[in-house]
Amino acid sequence: MESSSAASGGSTRREATRQKLYEAAVTLIAEQGFSATTVDEIAERAGVAKGTVYYNFASKSVLFEELLRHGVGLLTASLREAADRTAREGGSKVDALDAMIRAGLVFIDRYPAFTQLYVAELWRTNRTWQSTLMVVRQQAVAVVEDVLRDGVAGGELSEEIDIPLTASALVGMVLVAALDWKSFQSERSLDDVHAALSRLLQGRVSGCR
Repeated sequence: MESSSAASGGSTRREATRQKLYEAAVTLIAEQGFSATTVDEIAERAGVAKGTVYYNFASKSVLFEELLRHGVGLLTASLREAADRTAREGGSKVDALDAMIRAGLVFIDRYPAFTQLYVAELWRTNRTWQSTLMVVRQQAVAVVEDVLRDGVAGGELSEEIDIPLTASALVGMVLVAALDWKSFQSERSLDDVHAALSRLLQGRVSGCR
């Protein structure tokens, strides 16, 4: 039996290998699509043997499903941290939503290929991983729902807000605006894009103060 330190080291190495496989897969699939990407190509891009891919994942589909789970998990954690940090600093619920918008933009700026894949997969209903995608999507949206719900309960936000739809709209706004930014307005800074979305959140699109 392995000692705890040896087991920990093995777990760390495996996580590092899986991370390399995630990065290789997301890049290749973004470049040429899921069907056209082979396990051999993923292994080569990751710098590992083909057997290593199958040691960590039963198939290419399982690898992609776990990639979606991993990526959306990172996004969810970044949104939750933004909300928690705002609460610790004494900010309002609107401040928390604004911080979450920025956290989403930072995530997308760091992982544009994953975000592109994630948005594309949301519209496909014939994938084996569709149910998993819906579950992890809801985990991200639920973080925003919690902040909206607390804002309504505390009187900061209107009771007329449709919480599930508003949370989905906010997440969708960040995803679509950020993809447009990365694809068509890349000269703009993250601060610039955040400021524009922040004005939408604050209800100041018309320019009134």
